Amino acid sequence: MDLKLEVVVLPVSDVDRAKAFYEAAGFRLDVDYVADENYRVVHLTPPGSQASILFGTGVTTAAPGSVQGLHLIVSDIQEAHAELSGRGVAMGEVFHDAGGVFHRGTEVARVSGPHPERASYGSFAAFSDPDGNGWVLQEVTTRLPGR
Repeated sequence: MDLKLEVVVLPVSDVDRAKAFYEAAGFRLDVDYVADENYRVVHLTPPGSQASILFGTGVTTAAPGSVQGLHLIVSDIQEAHAELSGRGVAMGEVFHDAGGVFHRGTEVARVSGPHPERASYGSFAAFSDPDGNGWVLQEVTTRLPGR
């Protein structure tokens, strides 16, 4: 049985502001459906992704900005950082973990710059949407077996 991640629901406080942010970041608008003033669904897909994001009015009870640690995989961390910055996304610096593996989700053991050997899965950069939902870019150049 395949279980494929299809959509992640993001809690936002201002649907139009979030829509403008994600479109500016290069996400493709798939759906903007308004049933009435209490129900609206906006569905967008990151470039090259099979999974999408969804937000709107009446779609979640989670607090705006409460989703953290969403990862977008990129083949070149510095290129992706520059492109998103150029699109107006406030990016944190490129970093790697002092231990050389996955970052800790905090500033602990965070080292400025890409992984010294540019090891696959080893370099990161973070940003947040206007509500504070947190995203991380992760550089993957060679997938682990079975992925």
